[in-house]
Amino acid sequence: MRKTDQKRQHILDTAYRLFQSKGFANTSMSEITAEAGGSKATVYNYFPSKEELFVECMTYVNDGYFEGIFGSLKNITGELPAALLEKGKAALRYLCSPDMLASKRLLITEAERSGIGKLFYRKMDGYMGELAAILRRAMDEGQLCQGDALLAARQFRGLLEADIVERCLMGAHNAPPSSVAISRAAEDAVATFLRAYAPSCNVDASLTKVASRSGRARQSSARGK
Repeated sequence: MRKTDQKRQHILDTAYRLFQSKGFANTSMSEITAEAGGSKATVYNYFPSKEELFVECMTYVNDGYFEGIFGSLKNITGELPAALLEKGKAALRYLCSPDMLASKRLLITEAERSGIGKLFYRKMDGYMGELAAILRRAMDEGQLCQGDALLAARQFRGLLEADIVERCLMGAHNAPPSSVAISRAAEDAVATFLRAYAPSCNVDASLTKVASRSGRARQSSARGK
């Protein structure tokens, strides 16, 4: 690693530790500089603002995770369901780790401050774009039905996080969960996703039926008034 990369990493590590222990508002760039060593000019050379440094800290803890989870999906040789299940379990083990839960709580707390949430979401969407490319390939190969690949990527992530991650985040489930709980949550998420994107699905027809039922219900309600 080059010296400049080492310095940048050291600043990130220092800032992440301070943000975790003191929160965003109570951590100053002066304090980060003092802990990391060097000058404020050096810190600002790497990170133009405290907000951008915070976002980099939050995404830094996700970088290795996303590459490890989704990177190997780029070269799938077997069946997609098995690959999604394997990576889903790995994702949940990471997302439900105490350190990751603490990071997510901190991010949610600070999301509206100076556009931090928007900055992080743009970073996250980049990762979702990579997963979308993988799902698009599966759609083109007939393993999944055709649809909006980026939306499918977001929905898969949402399904993974909908149950056990949310409960751990709110303190309603002990963290980290057992391997049995992780496996069950991953299996449920993958099964639901594959049912929704089964190659034989006819999304347009299904939506037409739902819209038709909804329209009839509204008409019936209007007549009853």
